[in-house]
Amino acid sequence: MKLRSLITDPQKIRRIGYSLLLVLLFAVVGFLAYSFIHRTLIDPPVESERANVPPGQVIQIDLLNGCGVSGAASKFTNYLRARGYDVVEMKNYKTFDVKESLVIDRAGDIETAKRVAYALGVSEKNIIQQINHDYFVDVSVVVGKDFGALKPYRQ
Repeated sequence: MKLRSLITDPQKIRRIGYSLLLVLLFAVVGFLAYSFIHRTLIDPPVESERANVPPGQVIQIDLLNGCGVSGAASKFTNYLRARGYDVVEMKNYKTFDVKESLVIDRAGDIETAKRVAYALGVSEKNIIQQINHDYFVDVSVVVGKDFGALKPYRQ
């Protein structure tokens, strides 16, 4: 008898409908708040860090593992590609005892090398200019044993 009166009472049906609508509204607002917080605070958009690069110009990078740690160069590659750099080759350096990471200018544009160094967190004192017209890259990056202190590993 109570069930029948619950079903037939229009005020109770309306209250139940409003309650369900309110719960649904709270769920949608909660989801949107979570999505906003996650997108802006927890997983912020990737910064380009490629200021002053003319549109259409892609900085090509040769990445060399000079620390001997498996996967270190791969992490740097993913980090740079996410920021719009073109990592064209990834291989081992001639030795695995490089203490500090190096950025090597291969094309005669030291400003490009400085931009790459800034993007990685490499000190300007570790930027070297070795122009080599046989290389078809703008910059070479040698990942040293200090890789854990650089931006790809800090983020």
